[in-house]
Amino acid sequence: MTDFAARVRGALAAKGLTMRAAARALNYDPAYLCRVLNGKQQPSADMARALDELLEADGALSELASTLTSDDRARLAYSIARPSRLDVKTVVALGDVLAAQRRLDDALPAIAMLPATAAQWESVERLARDARGPHAEALHRVAAEWVQFIGWLHAEARNDPEAVRWLTEAEDRADDLNDGVLAAQAANFKGYLARQQGRPRAIVRWFLTAYHTPGAAPLQRVGDAVQAAHGFAMLGERDDARRLLDKAATLADSVGGDLPPGTAYWLTPTFSRMGIGLARLALGDHADAAANLRTGLSGLPEDQRAAEWAAEYRRALEEAEAAV
Repeated sequence: MTDFAARVRGALAAKGLTMRAAARALNYDPAYLCRVLNGKQQPSADMARALDELLEADGALSELASTLTSDDRARLAYSIARPSRLDVKTVVALGDVLAAQRRLDDALPAIAMLPATAAQWESVERLARDARGPHAEALHRVAAEWVQFIGWLHAEARNDPEAVRWLTEAEDRADDLNDGVLAAQAANFKGYLARQQGRPRAIVRWFLTAYHTPGAAPLQRVGDAVQAAHGFAMLGERDDARRLLDKAATLADSVGGDLPPGTAYWLTPTFSRMGIGLARLALGDHADAAANLRTGLSGLPEDQRAAEWAAEYRRALEEAEAAV
C-alpha cells in the first residue's frame, strides 16, 4: 500500500538513473534491487537509507518503508476484501500512509509521486465506497484528504485542468464532511495554482475564499491573508494589500502557540513570512521582502528546503536582493 517500489522508480526516472546504474552507485546486487523495485521484496532498512541518500529524499523513503508493519499490511488486505469489517486500526494505518506521502512530496518531484499516489487512491476509494460500520466516516475523511493531496500534486506538476478537477472534488467532499480546515486548504491550493499561472485576480479570489471559509484554522487564515495581499499588490491595489497584511499580522499575534492542522502541517508563523515576502516584493518594498523571504526560507525544516514548491520563494529572494 505504501508503494515504496513505485516511488523509487519514479524518483530514479526523474533523475535519469536506470536501475542498473542505481545498483552500481549503491553497491547493491542488481537482482536484489530489481526485486525490491518490482515490489517482490521489502527493502531492508539499510537499502532504504541508501536510496534516501542517492535520491536526496532526506529520510522520507526510510519513513515510507517503515510506515506499515506486516500486521498493518495484512489488516489492510483483510479490510479491502471485507469492507464491512473495517476497524479503526486500518483507518489509522491509511492516515499514516498518507502522512508519509506528504512528507515524501517535500523531497521528490510531484511528477514522480503522481502515478503511485493515484493507484493508492483507487484502493482507498474502493474501500471508502464499500465500508460500513462506526469507522466509515473516519475513512471518508482520510479519502477526502487523499483527493486533496492528488489535487495538490497535479497543481505542483502544472497539470492545471486535473488540479482544478481534483481540488473541486476535495472542496465538495470537505463540505459533505463539514470540515472547514479541509475546504479552506483546497481553496488555498487553487490560489497557489492561480499564482503559478500569473492570474492575480484569481489569486485574490481563491485565497480570500480560503480566508473566509467557516472553520478554517487560524494559521491557515494567516497564510491565506498574506497570499491574497500578494494578489492585490500584483493588481496595483496597494491599500487593500497593506490592509490584509495588517490583518494577518494581528491574527498571527493572536495565534500564540497554536499548532497547525495535520492536513496543513507545514504552516507556522515563520512559514507565512515567505508569503509576506512575495507581497512586499510586489509592492516594491525590496528590503522588507528580502528580509521576510530570508527568514521564512531559513525557518523551513531541513527536509523542506529543497522542495519543489520552495523554488518559487528562492527565486523571489534572489529578485528582492538584486533590487536592494
